[in-house]
Amino acid sequence: MPAKTPVIAMVAAGVLGVAAGAWPVATAGFGGGSGPSMRTQLASVLDDQQWATPKPGSWTMPKPEAGGLPPVIKRIETQERVVFLTIDDGYTYDSEFVNLVRKEKVPILTFLTSTYIKGQGQYFWAMRNAGSQMENHTVTHPNMATLSAESQKKEICDSSDAIQKQYGRRPQVFRPPFGSYNQTTLQAAKECGIKSVLLWSAEFYNGTSGPGVGYNGFARGDGGKGFKPGDIILMHYRKGLAQEFQMILGWIRQAGFRPAAVENYLPRSLGGNAPDQPSHA
Repeated sequence: MPAKTPVIAMVAAGVLGVAAGAWPVATAGFGGGSGPSMRTQLASVLDDQQWATPKPGSWTMPKPEAGGLPPVIKRIETQERVVFLTIDDGYTYDSEFVNLVRKEKVPILTFLTSTYIKGQGQYFWAMRNAGSQMENHTVTHPNMATLSAESQKKEICDSSDAIQKQYGRRPQVFRPPFGSYNQTTLQAAKECGIKSVLLWSAEFYNGTSGPGVGYNGFARGDGGKGFKPGDIILMHYRKGLAQEFQMILGWIRQAGFRPAAVENYLPRSLGGNAPDQPSHA
């Protein structure tokens, strides 16, 4: 039996997807006559989430590179017991996942391979309106370090162009496929308007097997166990994501951690939402 479709989110996403970042023009409510307009009802359903900001003095803000290139960030230095959930690719998706993210009110960050917008554009409209920004993961998911400067720039710039056109916001953060990059990648990213490169400190191999950890295993890049404050966790859009997401949420909460929005821990100069000079109470 096929998975149930998140009707409200997907239908609304389809309506909204006709114009990137714009509300559809509507003069009547869903049922006609008096009552809330379509725009008002859709706004209520799909209002962007607002995630908690870090406590003052609890974290160390990532800093720009001295040479002006986007810095490479693998984890956030924080005293809070928070982790950051990031999900890559987009070629396969779980239709129940949007509902779960909205129900649980969990911040995630999507790194979208833009070639998949053509087939799954409405799905990622729903994800965007569940609170996940769409950031850059190239057009075709190549190993960036093997490409020429021209090819790398095309992968990054064309992806940002497509995401901006579809979702109304130009990506500010880049994740190279496989975590593979070189100085040429960073220069190309800068020229495409990217402000930081976000890697990861741990991976949840949801829906697949990881080396040494088995199916649905969890592995830290430093070889340790469990979660550490400020971990950036890599996941992927795969079938069964909703169930696997519930699994990792359980692990996180049992360990006394909570998911947080990584964009709220990045300064605006690096593509995030935090002031570049944090205020002190």
